[in-house]
Amino acid sequence: MSETTPASGAAEAATEPFRYSATLAAEIESRWQDIWEKEGTFHAPNPTGDLADPAAGDVSAKPHSFIMDMFPYPSGAGLHVGHPLGYIATDVYARYQRMTGHNVLHTLGYDAFGLPAEQHAVATGQHPRITTEAAIANMRRQLRRLGLGHDPRRSISTIDPEYYRWTQWIFLQIFNSWYDEAAQKARPIDELIAQFADGSRPTPDGRAWAALNATERDELLGEYRLAYAKEVPVNWCPGLGTVLANEEVTADGRSERGNFPVFKSNLRQWMMRITAYADRLISDLDLLDWPEAIKLQQRNWIGRSEGARVDFAVDGEKITVFTTRPDTLFGATYMVLAPEHGLVDSIVPAAWPEGTRAEWTGGAATPGEAVAAYRAAAAAKSDVERQVEAKVKTGVFTGAHAVNPVSGEPVPVFIADYVLMGYGTGAIMAVPAHDHRDFAFARAFELPMRCVVRPTDGRGDDPAAWDDAFDTYDSVIVNSAHDEGTADGISLNGLSVVDAKAAVTAWLAERGIGEGTVNYRLRDWLFSRQRYWGEPFPIVYDEDGVMHALPESMLPVQVPEVDDYSPHTYDPYDSTSSPKTPLSRNEDWVNVELDLGDGPKTYRRETNTMPNWAGSCWYELRYIDPTNGAAVVDPANEQYWLGPTAGKPGGGADLYVGGAEHAVLHLLYARFWHKVLHDLGHVASVEPFHKLFNQGMITADVYRDERGFPVPAAEVEERDGGYVWQGEPVKREAGKMGKSLKNAVAPDEIADEYGADTLRLYEMSMGPLDVSRPWDTRAVVGSYRFLQRLWRNVVSEATGELVVTDEEPDEATLRALHKAIDGIRGDMAGLRFNTAVAKAIELNNYLVKRGSTPRAVAEQLVLMVAPLAPHITEELWRRLGHGDSLAHTDYPAADPAYVVDEAVTCVVQIKGKVKARLEVAPSISDAELEALALADPAVVAAIGDAPVRKVIARAPKLVNIVTG
Repeated sequence: MSETTPASGAAEAATEPFRYSATLAAEIESRWQDIWEKEGTFHAPNPTGDLADPAAGDVSAKPHSFIMDMFPYPSGAGLHVGHPLGYIATDVYARYQRMTGHNVLHTLGYDAFGLPAEQHAVATGQHPRITTEAAIANMRRQLRRLGLGHDPRRSISTIDPEYYRWTQWIFLQIFNSWYDEAAQKARPIDELIAQFADGSRPTPDGRAWAALNATERDELLGEYRLAYAKEVPVNWCPGLGTVLANEEVTADGRSERGNFPVFKSNLRQWMMRITAYADRLISDLDLLDWPEAIKLQQRNWIGRSEGARVDFAVDGEKITVFTTRPDTLFGATYMVLAPEHGLVDSIVPAAWPEGTRAEWTGGAATPGEAVAAYRAAAAAKSDVERQVEAKVKTGVFTGAHAVNPVSGEPVPVFIADYVLMGYGTGAIMAVPAHDHRDFAFARAFELPMRCVVRPTDGRGDDPAAWDDAFDTYDSVIVNSAHDEGTADGISLNGLSVVDAKAAVTAWLAERGIGEGTVNYRLRDWLFSRQRYWGEPFPIVYDEDGVMHALPESMLPVQVPEVDDYSPHTYDPYDSTSSPKTPLSRNEDWVNVELDLGDGPKTYRRETNTMPNWAGSCWYELRYIDPTNGAAVVDPANEQYWLGPTAGKPGGGADLYVGGAEHAVLHLLYARFWHKVLHDLGHVASVEPFHKLFNQGMITADVYRDERGFPVPAAEVEERDGGYVWQGEPVKREAGKMGKSLKNAVAPDEIADEYGADTLRLYEMSMGPLDVSRPWDTRAVVGSYRFLQRLWRNVVSEATGELVVTDEEPDEATLRALHKAIDGIRGDMAGLRFNTAVAKAIELNNYLVKRGSTPRAVAEQLVLMVAPLAPHITEELWRRLGHGDSLAHTDYPAADPAYVVDEAVTCVVQIKGKVKARLEVAPSISDAELEALALADPAVVAAIGDAPVRKVIARAPKLVNIVTG
């Protein structure tokens, strides 16, 4: 009988009423989802607390598996078929783990704060909670239909006050901590205060702690706190009314959302001192089972480099630079500061020094005018634009000169946008002869260059004749001596680069004008946003502006009601504007009377909100203990699910699946928060996620009209080798799947037409999980047909009765079965679900050809397919006579006796031509195989009288004989 799609006619339905169809699939899937929910099939018991299960016994002795997906944002547009790829994969793996005896924690929550819901609220006036909760409800419905085996008791949402109560609590732990460099860990801020109070740690100006007023103490502690507020250069977007993280700014210096201009501005913001953990964030990567590419991205993002800090004197001030090449100090012929550098204003003179070159001034009458104009131009560029290797460098002379500390020579100080405050000190000593960007700048401004590292490529030692800088570590130092032989003199000539770096660093340190140091590309984390829809900070200010942390009893600080969700209205091109947050409009909320221990007083609340990253920094802990009202997580539960073991020395979730795009943001932030909590004794694990797996992406064809606009992909026809939409030709290109590209396919559509099990099976069979793959709706039918064949190998399509037999399977069938079990188990454990599907199809096809299905084989096949297609297999398992769900039934185990081939065919070649085929044991040795081949009659006849020059045996499959 031919196999048909769900569009089969009524005739088939009449003659085959029990055929596996979309209608039957929908009924089976809905019923089993209800059973799982009612019976709590996927509930994972904790060792202690509300989610402990006395009936489960002592789970602490049972192997466990904590499986996580990266936190999804509940979009109002709902899911397309690309979204659940990772969710289905983790569900397949979680089901396999349950069937291999593990206590599996698998659930899914929602990262629900964020700008999209707020912008919708601005446009419609509807509270963002309403749209967000509707989106969550729709996403839960879609995910439930996929049959995901989540523990629903553990699902959380970041907008739930009982959840963000603990987000605020963790913020306070960070705020009330400092990083002790000697101990290499975070410690409570009270311990630092005690050191200041007893004098064991002096204050910067030497005064006693008791002599400092409240404001001075607050400012001093702010220099140590792991969470602090400070005026810093930020990406300011007037059009959105908020600051933006670097990743929220496009390469052309505009906001990712709204396409508004973004400017550099100095604003007071909350920061997280993640830089204190830079070395640990690098070294602890060795504890993790992560893709090497992700580890490399984190190392590069942190950007650890060894060098020296060097002080250049200028007009009574001190400009400190960090350089990895202090050996080239004698070659520093000018300096460059970032336009935002704090010392620029203090060193700019009232008038241009005599002899200032006209091309250095930018056409301005005074240095102050030149600096102001250049700063305005630089503020309109993104960091990405500023770092692009442009052929022509821009900048302007500040009018000031600094003193080169080794040569005593005056060097002009410029500002230029290729220097950023985000790396080092925001100032560089420019060595144009040996740095490519400095070389280009020096050429543009006709600045002097001095060769101090001897060229080894024959170019000579006059940089004026060079086409570009000479940059190497493999040479010796030249032209680098001053006052040689005197007490303050130094000579580096003839030293290697390495020896010169050590010598000059020691010389600088002896004189207190420099020191060896380590620098990082990583900057402290900008942690505040001028938005409405985010977690409020649990911080208030007294009348003197001193910060006070709210006590735990006052948490959560809930998001207040406001009349207007929009940011303060600005001219999008007004770079001088400043934020006014939506929360600040609720005066009754902002100004509040509190008793913080010294009687009722009026305080002012912090009106910034936390960024959307906050809630996703710790959700693995709340999954473990979602109902705990007394602690962020019970230590016994955290130790059980996340604690270090022999297999995971840093602890963490057993499997974390998500996109590689989060390599240096979410993953770095979450690791930082977890380490602070570990240092403070709240968690035993050092890392939040032990094993990381990055799934690929499902792509889809995009069709564009002659204007380049996307057209609905579902309405495009293939005609005469091209593509047509509404009678007009369109062009096809590969791209992402999404609503904006009009090529999104909803999972509901596929489930309606084929069933959710078919969708699950197809997505897992498309290719390796970590590789992107194109969606093809026409190919889905292949997975559907496999399930139909599996069904009718067990159930009669005409009567609904079992068609399995009670016969004992023959040896050939047992070999096919156990080879499939062995292969599929390995594939399941290794997340190779596409090859697992292929092996299951191969075994099922073997049974079709065999003509009958022994019960013993049918049951094993059903269990093997169960993680991939759980609904149909639950139904088949029940029809096979089993009363309980198969979710916790033992996964089949292979019998080694049937896995090894009984015999292997060995090909015997003479001069490259096949002369015989031998059936040999798989374990045969090369020597045994050679002797057997030379004794074979066909081989003897083929050799004849020719001498055998060489025999190459590759047991058990090949013998090659060379004669003549």
